[in-house]
Amino acid sequence: MLRSVGWGLVPPWTKDRKIGSKMINARVETLVSKPAFKAAARRRRCLPPADGYFEWQKTDAKAKTPYYSHLGGEVLAFAGLYELWPDPDLLEDDPARWLWTWTIITTSAPDTLGHIHDRSPLLVPPGDLRDAWLDPTLAEPDDVQALINSMPQPPLEPHEVSTAVNNPRNNGPELLTPVPN
Repeated sequence: MLRSVGWGLVPPWTKDRKIGSKMINARVETLVSKPAFKAAARRRRCLPPADGYFEWQKTDAKAKTPYYSHLGGEVLAFAGLYELWPDPDLLEDDPARWLWTWTIITTSAPDTLGHIHDRSPLLVPPGDLRDAWLDPTLAEPDDVQALINSMPQPPLEPHEVSTAVNNPRNNGPELLTPVPN
């Protein structure tokens, strides 16, 4: 099932939805133990799709070089978690009461990407691992961690792109074009 959700996990026990802006990433190393993520890691895993993603390499104190990482046209599936937060200001029967949010799981960057940034999204390859990631019966923290540990490093292809990606008003396929060397 596909659904639009807000990026930035809002745990159901929090009193303020603004916490979501601080929870756009969940570190794989603390996923099954950190209170903000452990319930979702056991019960609410998702696979947000993408063609690729941008990451910035620090080149000096102020400058950053943008890179686009992809898998040659293959759709990527990010390992993610989602939550539903009940808005206490809305009535229980209000259809807008439940806020759906998600976070992306990050891991240590593989060698091909580590020179750009030390973290990267955890990607779930096609096939059985995607089915396992979405399996609601996989709920024990040790089993979830074992599944995460079994994820292979993807052979992503990073390339430098224009600094036009630094401006959110820019949006188009030209942002993915490699910068000539």
